[in-house]
Amino acid sequence: MLRPIDREALREQYSTATPFPFVKIENFLDSETAREIAASYPSFEDAIDQGKTFATVNERRKVQISDSKLFPAPVARLNEALASPNFLSDLAFITGLPGLLADSQLAGGGIHLTGSGGRLDVHVDFNYLEDRSLHRRLNLLLYLNPKWEEEWGGHIQLWDKDVKICQAHFAPVFNRCIIFETSDISYHGVTPISPSAPNPRQSFAAYYYTREAPANWDGVAHSTIFKARPEERFRGLVLMPTEKAKQNLENTVRRFKRVLKGLISS
Repeated sequence: MLRPIDREALREQYSTATPFPFVKIENFLDSETAREIAASYPSFEDAIDQGKTFATVNERRKVQISDSKLFPAPVARLNEALASPNFLSDLAFITGLPGLLADSQLAGGGIHLTGSGGRLDVHVDFNYLEDRSLHRRLNLLLYLNPKWEEEWGGHIQLWDKDVKICQAHFAPVFNRCIIFETSDISYHGVTPISPSAPNPRQSFAAYYYTREAPANWDGVAHSTIFKARPEERFRGLVLMPTEKAKQNLENTVRRFKRVLKGLISS
């Protein structure tokens, strides 16, 4: 399934990349297998019934299926390959990160589909799984769009630490894989998908962890942190703060309900 890779070349590419360590691998999978996996993806409408749908300011018209029991057989085999000891060994060599662990629960990962008009704002990902004491270290994104036109958008962007300059961007073309370090400066996002895109943007996401903390970790766990692009002033000054305040209020209400339920049951 996974095509042979030049580990030495990828290690060099990863260590010298900007704005943060990453590699781009074309034709990541055997082409026939890649086509089989892409064809097995559910429709956008069916995915809504199976997974988690995002409809916020920062993430819109995106569906995520993380329960591997719901994966079609070709996707299940992909998931197993990306968690295999051999592939973890390759990742450790390329990135210089020993002790990498695949996430059996695929928190935030798995099948991703984003429909026309969808978007994913620039962000850094959550850095820690508190329930399992795992530090997030790598993202792997595999694009499974048999046809994707430039004008449909949906490009992944890699930004500098201040989100002032986009220093790399790639279209989600078929069988392209992007692997990058997850850190507090690994700002990345997806350009809005045109309403004219006839098909959803398809990808598979796998995230990797270590039990050991990164050398520069400050001991603070955080959830996903979104930032506006330089040209998105209204989004950054009004829409995003409003969305964050709304989410904080909802979280406070949920915590209050849990406490109240506990008091009543006791």
